[in-house]
Amino acid sequence: MESTEGKQYIESMTKAAEPTFWGYLGCELTEIKEDEIIVTLQPEPHHLNLMGIVHGGVLSSLMDNAMGIAVMVRRPGESSVTSNLNVHFVKPAKNGPLTVTAKIVHETGRSLTTESRIVDRDQELVALGTGSFRITK
Repeated sequence: MESTEGKQYIESMTKAAEPTFWGYLGCELTEIKEDEIIVTLQPEPHHLNLMGIVHGGVLSSLMDNAMGIAVMVRRPGESSVTSNLNVHFVKPAKNGPLTVTAKIVHETGRSLTTESRIVDRDQELVALGTGSFRITK
C-alpha cells in the first residue's frame, strides 16, 4: 500500500472488525500489496462440516472478506457492499493454513469486480471466486 494514511485506515478497519464475523471466523490480514490482498485462516474444528472438511460457507466468507478488503484499499473512506459472489469449490480443504489472495480486476464508477483464490498449505487450489461490489457512498 502506498501511503501511511492508507495503512492506518486499513489497520483501524481491521481492529474495528475484530468483534464482528471477521474476528469470529479467525481471519488474519496478512499482507496488503498495491494490487493484491492476502488473508489467512488456520481452520479450527468449528470451521469444519460433518465430513471433516472446511465448510463451503467458511471458504465463501473468506473470499468475500478478502475481496471486500481489496475494494476498501482501492476506495478508502467509501462504503461498499457485495452485490454478487460466485464461488467454485475445486478441492476439499482439510488442513491449513488457508491462504486467500484477492485483487480488483475491473472498476467503473461505483462498481468494482474482484477475483480471489484460496490455496492450502501445499499451495493447491481449494476454491476460486469472483465478486462484484457496489460503492454505496
